[in-house]
Amino acid sequence: MIAEARIVFLKDRLTRYNDQAAYKELFTAFYPRLMPLAVSIIKSRQSAEEIVSDVFINIWQKRSRLEHISNLKLYLYTATRNTALNYRERENPTQTIDLAELPVELGMLPMNPEGLLITAEMKKMIHEAVNQLPNRCRLIFKLVKEDELKYREVAELLKISVKTVEAQMTIALRRIGEAVRFDQQRSIPPPLKNKF
Repeated sequence: MIAEARIVFLKDRLTRYNDQAAYKELFTAFYPRLMPLAVSIIKSRQSAEEIVSDVFINIWQKRSRLEHISNLKLYLYTATRNTALNYRERENPTQTIDLAELPVELGMLPMNPEGLLITAEMKKMIHEAVNQLPNRCRLIFKLVKEDELKYREVAELLKISVKTVEAQMTIALRRIGEAVRFDQQRSIPPPLKNKF
C-alpha cells in the first residue's frame, strides 16, 4: 500500500500543479483497492469498474478542491462507497442494504517481511479462515489489514462505532488464530550441533 506521506505529496502535486503523473500514481495505487468495495455493493465487476473510474474522473475534475481534504485515502473509499450506493439506488430503488453485511472480495495478503515468513500452506489456511468469517467481520478485516485504514476511518466509512470495529477485529483475529494453529516443533528448525 502507498505510504501516507506519499499520498499527501501526490495530493499536493495534483492540487497545486495539475500533475498528471501524480494523478496516475494515485489511480494505480488505489484503483485495485477500491474495486472490491464497489464490487461488494454492486455485485457486478463491470459496473464497479465504471464506478471507481467515475470516482477518479471526479477527483481530476475537482482536483483544486482536494486541498481541503485532510485524509485523501478515506475520501477515496467514502466516495467509492457513496457512488456505488447511489448507482445501486438508481438501478434498484426499492432495495435497501446494510453495507457492513455485504460480502467482499479479498485480495492477497500483503507481502511484507512478516508476510515473507508465512508459508504457502499457511497462506492458504489464513485465506480459508478469512473467507469463513461473517460478511461484516470479513469486510472490516479487509479494510483494516489489507487496505490499511485506521479503526476510526473504517467506523466512519461503514457508519458504525469504533468499538464495533474493535470487536469485529478481535473476532476475526481470534478465529484466524484458531484456524491457523500449527506445530511449533515442525516450524522451528532443529539447533545446529557443535562439531568441535
